[in-house]
Amino acid sequence: MDKSKEDYLEFMKGAVAAFAPGRIEFLGNHLDYNGGIVLGTAINAGIYGLALPMEGTDFSLFSESFEGAKISGSLKNLEKQSGKKSWGNYCLGVIRVMQDRGLAPLHGFSLTLSTDLPMSAGLSSSAAVELVTAQCLLQLAKQQVSKKELVNICRKAENEWVGLPCGILDQGTSAFGENDRVVQIDCSKEEFSTLPLPPETSFWIFDTGIKHDLVDSHYGIRNQECMDALSILQKNNQSIKYLAECPSSLLEETDMPENLKKRARHVVEEQNRVNLFIHGLNNESVPKELGSILTESHTSSSHNFENSVPELDFLVDLLTKEEKVLGARLTGGGFGGAVLAWTTSSFSQQEAVSIAQEYEKKWQHSPNFHSFLPSKGAGSYDPLLKPEE
Repeated sequence: MDKSKEDYLEFMKGAVAAFAPGRIEFLGNHLDYNGGIVLGTAINAGIYGLALPMEGTDFSLFSESFEGAKISGSLKNLEKQSGKKSWGNYCLGVIRVMQDRGLAPLHGFSLTLSTDLPMSAGLSSSAAVELVTAQCLLQLAKQQVSKKELVNICRKAENEWVGLPCGILDQGTSAFGENDRVVQIDCSKEEFSTLPLPPETSFWIFDTGIKHDLVDSHYGIRNQECMDALSILQKNNQSIKYLAECPSSLLEETDMPENLKKRARHVVEEQNRVNLFIHGLNNESVPKELGSILTESHTSSSHNFENSVPELDFLVDLLTKEEKVLGARLTGGGFGGAVLAWTTSSFSQQEAVSIAQEYEKKWQHSPNFHSFLPSKGAGSYDPLLKPEE
């Protein structure tokens, strides 16, 4: 063995590694924190983490996506970050939750993150960062948890440290993803399963480039509006625990401010769309019929939930005119970000370029686009090998 390889192996002694995929919110927009059933797919791109143990209790966090924003600190005194270092809050929140549960390493470490995932494109890079951090720390601490507890740790970190009142869609999909399948999550029961997707179909993401910092956006407002609508509905029917389980008839006959009724109508009807889609998958319905449900979801997001923007609406209109596009909708929190196009496998790069050119004529900039496959969920791997090995 040559000297350089010996030095490398010595440097990597005790190193651990993990990968967590990004996710596509397939159907069920804003249903997760409303107690609904949602559908998502893990994709074949995500966040890679490499952690090395260090003596003492100091730690460092570095991301190749945020050069010049390295974070250093002590495990005995975690501090919330701001500005260009705010990316590290997704890691720090996980550390804090794991410390509270006795799962975090007691010694210091360095954690380096890299990615092949487009950032701020509605693919939930934040959840992938959380899952990778948790998996690396568990290995360093020689601890193990179930996938369900892993999801719970990461969601709690985002809710309480980052300050985003998200549900479990993002973390759950990234953790439970499988090749060629969609992840079904019952958010009220926190139950996870998968369903096979129709063969010969593909996912395309068209990213508008409009950044959406959900912590500072209307996401929290929409969350509160849903809670307010639920509170009013519960006065008429105390058996309703979650907005997603409210019958349409009860909603429509209940008096409430118009903005709250529109938010609630989206949630209730979105749950009906998810149920219809699941029924269609189980009965092998024609993909084009299933795809129309996605497009209906976008219309509701735009008109009732009002978390779309004109650029997203324009993209959906363009895409749904294409014969090989089964359906299209915004994906993720909204207020910018990206559109999902569910297509036949014959939809090509050339056709994607054509869509991007039409968009550029209207908005003077071209959207980035990416094609993904539904893939396996988060896991650890030998840091001396590639993840697929």
